[in-house]
Amino acid sequence: MIASVQADERPNILFIFSDDHALKTIGAYNPEFTADNPLNVTPNIDRIAEEGAVFTRSFCTNSICQPSRASILTGKHSHKNGVISNGSKWDPSQLVFPRLLSENGYQTAMIGKWHMHPTPSTEFDYHKTLTGHGGQGRYYQPSFINFDGEEVVEQGFSTDLITDYSIEWMKNRDKTKPFLMMCQYKAPHTNVVPALRHMREFKEDIPVPDNFFDTFDGRSEYMKNTWMSMHGVSAPEVLKTIGKEGTYDAENYMIPNPDFKPGQKGRNNRRTVKNPALFMVPFTAEERKAWHAHYDPINEDYFKRRESGELADGTKELSLYRYQRYMNDYLGCVQGIDENVGRLLQFLEDEGLADNTIVVYSSDQGFLLGEHGLTDKRTAYEESMMMPFVIRWPGHITPGQRNESIIQNIDYSATFLDAAGIEVPEEIQGRSMLPLFKGETPADWRKSLYYHYYQTGAYNLPKIEAVRSERYKLIRGYGHKNAKLAEIGEQWELFDLEKDPNEMTNLYNNPEYASVRQQMKEELDNMREKYEVEAD
Repeated sequence: MIASVQADERPNILFIFSDDHALKTIGAYNPEFTADNPLNVTPNIDRIAEEGAVFTRSFCTNSICQPSRASILTGKHSHKNGVISNGSKWDPSQLVFPRLLSENGYQTAMIGKWHMHPTPSTEFDYHKTLTGHGGQGRYYQPSFINFDGEEVVEQGFSTDLITDYSIEWMKNRDKTKPFLMMCQYKAPHTNVVPALRHMREFKEDIPVPDNFFDTFDGRSEYMKNTWMSMHGVSAPEVLKTIGKEGTYDAENYMIPNPDFKPGQKGRNNRRTVKNPALFMVPFTAEERKAWHAHYDPINEDYFKRRESGELADGTKELSLYRYQRYMNDYLGCVQGIDENVGRLLQFLEDEGLADNTIVVYSSDQGFLLGEHGLTDKRTAYEESMMMPFVIRWPGHITPGQRNESIIQNIDYSATFLDAAGIEVPEEIQGRSMLPLFKGETPADWRKSLYYHYYQTGAYNLPKIEAVRSERYKLIRGYGHKNAKLAEIGEQWELFDLEKDPNEMTNLYNNPEYASVRQQMKEELDNMREKYEVEAD
């Protein structure tokens, strides 16, 4: 593939990346948002789209944190880069686009959430990486591994600190070189813990998905057995002892307790916690006071409503309440991201860098926020597979574009290399998006995409393989780790996304769609051949 940008026109690249950001909470993806819509908290992300483009059909190849990040760096599907699950070991010696940029005169850095194992080595010229909490890092007082390998605990809120360090690096960079800055946030990953200034007044006015009470009738038996039901991530029950010194609930690390000892078992916790810091937010005394001042009245009201029977176990009312509680904290985290995106955009303007800097906002995958009654990602449903991609590049992207071309995270590396005037290596499986920036879709652009999730057993899910065209989606669930569930065998789902955007009606055995089923199975085989996927 021949580069389309000359070396003397090379742009800077600011890649802003979050974790688990659902598209329904980004205004650029929801033009119908009004100013008073409770989901409307992203004016700065929206600004990138307004001054550039929003890609409305943007997908990951494997909806889980580490595999998505590996696909972005390498431009390859999971089975090619070796990172098929969150437990996979990362091979730092393989081809990655930041190293190619560095070898061709760019200065490169990654600051924030890396999550892969081991931590970066030669992938970037500089890195400062979140660590602890299973590789996620904490929201408050997070630990970082510095470029020299030293682990330090920094005082402050994770999203703010990552922005601080990103701006500091860009300000002190070698100004004779173009740069790549990968600014990567932990937020809004579960458990959602907003900054104190973004704790929202609790209102039960957030729109509920139409399929919140989905029963999965006629669909995958595996989905009926998943542990992803939205039944109380940060459920108020685990907050009952909040405010009482000497108490601790290990199932909700948002409750700090300085008296908790290593090895001590928490209430309702089945395992011994060897590192209590993993589950606790290490608040300062002032932060702890502010936290209680906000949440204690909300929790007191909740328990009164429980005792009165208004929010009884097993009722729809309780499920809806828990949804509202989770969404309020989630949106607080999103608001923190957007605020910091604004800081980054302002820095570019103040430094005179805005006109020659590509700015991208994306996230490692989407997130189910009550759709099908679920939370988390992993599945091949739209909300899980779709990842935001908004981009601004003055002079190269006509402002206000809404592009419906199908793109995937394997395309990012080819795009950045192409924009930098570097020939894209043949081993990269993605394709440069530069032709799409003109607002048109080339005739030979992909008409379908391939998806494969491998982490069987997690959340009681099987392996999931899928192919999605512009209108249809075929999903195959198979190979469950649990022997009893594995007896279910292959489970197929076929959806007509034009008629059924919420993916509620499985058409796999519908005779009227027999030809579509055959067509999609053939396309699945074509995708396997194209990407060299071994039979499984």
